[in-house]
Amino acid sequence: MDFSSLLFIFVFLPVFLVLYYILPPKSRNFLLLIGSLIFYSFGEPYFLFLILCSVIVNYLIGLGMERYKGRRFERTFLLVLSLIYNFGLLIFFKYTNFFVENINALLRLCHINWYFFTVNITLPLGISFYTFQIVSYVVDVYLGKIDADKSLIRLGTYLCMFPQLIQGPIVLYPDVQKELKQRTISASNLDNGLKTFIIGLGYKVIIANRIGTLWNEICTIGFESISTPLAWLGAFAYSMQLYFDFCGYSMMAVGLGEMLGFHIPVNFRHPYTARSVTDFWRRWHITLGTWFREYVYIPLGGNRKGRFRTIRNLLVVWFLTGFWHGAAWNFILWGLLIFVLEVIEKNITLKWLNANNIFAKFFSHIYMFFYILISWVIFAISDLSELGTYLSRMFPFFGTGVNLDIADFTRLAITYAPLLVASIIFATEYPEKLFDKLRNRMIGIIIAFVIFWCSIYYLSIGINNPFLYYRF
Repeated sequence: MDFSSLLFIFVFLPVFLVLYYILPPKSRNFLLLIGSLIFYSFGEPYFLFLILCSVIVNYLIGLGMERYKGRRFERTFLLVLSLIYNFGLLIFFKYTNFFVENINALLRLCHINWYFFTVNITLPLGISFYTFQIVSYVVDVYLGKIDADKSLIRLGTYLCMFPQLIQGPIVLYPDVQKELKQRTISASNLDNGLKTFIIGLGYKVIIANRIGTLWNEICTIGFESISTPLAWLGAFAYSMQLYFDFCGYSMMAVGLGEMLGFHIPVNFRHPYTARSVTDFWRRWHITLGTWFREYVYIPLGGNRKGRFRTIRNLLVVWFLTGFWHGAAWNFILWGLLIFVLEVIEKNITLKWLNANNIFAKFFSHIYMFFYILISWVIFAISDLSELGTYLSRMFPFFGTGVNLDIADFTRLAITYAPLLVASIIFATEYPEKLFDKLRNRMIGIIIAFVIFWCSIYYLSIGINNPFLYYRF
């Protein structure tokens, strides 16, 4: 079930909220767990068993660690068991065919007449996200940062909570530990959370879905047939679609969490206004960056053990970040591109990019414009041959010749001009700052009402696409 579906907005959410608000506080975790499993079952009911097993197995491992406090061998054994179980399932469902296909390619390269069969596997919704969440819980119990939760219902609620189950944000257990035990809900929570949800819904339905049709048109035309200007326009359109799609989802998750009495962490802080790749990744998918920093980068030594070790640690983090996003080589290339640029910035250019003068500000934004568009093209196109074709259209002076037949560009640029301008404006901090000042006034209510019904209109006429991060 999508947050941006009419079924969720007009059936599931109202019914759930009524029950949630009238039940006594002690029963709300159980209702939230059951409601979340129902929400999940609308997508893939046959994977309910998998997520329930994840809850039960890691609940028992957490209790085992609590029982063996002070006994390092037993606790370490349980930690390794948990990591094998959780990451084993993720690797099986997400990466089996990737490994099989690449082993087969290597065998062909070595002229070995042997191959392995791929298997028909469906990637369970949300497994990349809830695996990271439950692993963070087990690791924190192992390190003694938190006590193991004695309540199976409470741990299940943490892992399965529907606002962030499918697509994040990745919520660490300490972020919601107190609220899982005791939380308050009020009319103010409902009002503020609902408005945040509506803004996220508008980002998704009014901007992301509609500007996404421009990228779809370019894919339909075929990359070999598009002009150089249209290739850049398509990269811009996909970049904006991805941002407003994922940021919209995250805002809806934050709003839903507030309605339920939880403070789900913010996942985006206007990343397209960043002046460096380093700053961009402090603003984009913040909770994923936090997870890799806390559970990979810092345990490896962070930046505390010299330049070489720091570079190695960054390589590990960005390789894993790219591979986490998808079982294809383009995601690995995308992660390595970020690694290279971050190493250059941290060792050479970062101070200059952040300088407080007009020239540095202008150049840093131009630099980020090229980075954003090129990196998201690499991210979007998993077929390396198609990716090479698209990049050759963006940079024709590398061998294909410049195609300046801009009839296709002109037609689509004029058609989508209002959306393109709107996406630029709303990617900055100013519209949200203005709405925050107005949200408790009558004009704020009117703005939210208009956004809501415009979104419902577009949903009712069939303009809706699944969230892009569902496939990651």
